[in-house]
Amino acid sequence: MADDNDDIPFNRNFPLKPGVVEEVMPGVRRVLCDNPSPFTFTGTVSYIVGRGKVAIIDPGPDSEAHAKALLDAVRGETVTHIFVTHTHKDHSPNTARIKAATGAPVYAEGPHRASRPRFESEKHNPESGADRDFKPDIQLRDGEIVSGAGWALEAVTTPGHTANHMAFAWTDRKILFVGDHVMGWSTSIVAPPDGSMIDYMASLDKLSQRGEQLYFSGHGPEIPEAPRFVRFLARHRRAREASILHRLAKGEADIPTMVRAIYIGLDPRLSGAAGYSVLAHLEDLVARGVVLTDGDPVIGGSYRLA
Repeated sequence: MADDNDDIPFNRNFPLKPGVVEEVMPGVRRVLCDNPSPFTFTGTVSYIVGRGKVAIIDPGPDSEAHAKALLDAVRGETVTHIFVTHTHKDHSPNTARIKAATGAPVYAEGPHRASRPRFESEKHNPESGADRDFKPDIQLRDGEIVSGAGWALEAVTTPGHTANHMAFAWTDRKILFVGDHVMGWSTSIVAPPDGSMIDYMASLDKLSQRGEQLYFSGHGPEIPEAPRFVRFLARHRRAREASILHRLAKGEADIPTMVRAIYIGLDPRLSGAAGYSVLAHLEDLVARGVVLTDGDPVIGGSYRLA
């Protein structure tokens, strides 16, 4: 989600064209899918790890053209592993095509699940972007290492954007394939019940303490000085929380009112997503007893300071 903040050193320079194979460092290639949007930036980025016997990370959305581009990129090589960071429809549906073409097993944290049960008072399903058909062959736990020909990836659970979000660390190279948890072009959307701000912030803290210095994201360019960038994101989220509390100090308010007060100049196409990000912060604040609401914390509720 595009959520501009002048304090975060975003980089929106990403000239890669769809279908083009780019080697960004020895053993890492990337291919962009042609699915641009306000949420996906220029499109979903799939990664190829290794040479000869390779892994593919995030095969992307339901796209025959992107599947063909990935398979063309590894022509003459053997795909031995498929990794999926999370089960949103711009990342995992193409897995079935790649598996059918290569026979490679699929590794991920698990099938899609929400971060919390859906409340009865929620009028529509905010998880419409979920890929509920996805099922990995091998479910990974935090810290497990999967090795291939000349590479080894450590599973790093990073819930928040989704409950099953997982990053993959090539620790020898000090790089992390971070999916949508951290993006260099924008902040990530955290939309309950699919996502959880409590989990997201804990995952940011977890990543800030790791040694990987370069992140490869699901959208946009790579992120150098990654731990520093993660600290910027965490500070931004704390500032967003402070802005919500500042608005509530003026009186009770609903989420649309808070969005108008906090997200000045927001692209109207993103107002719904901004509302869910505010809701994610409010769920955290309600759980901590800082903010009160009548009934469940939901997108249509009204909120006040405790």
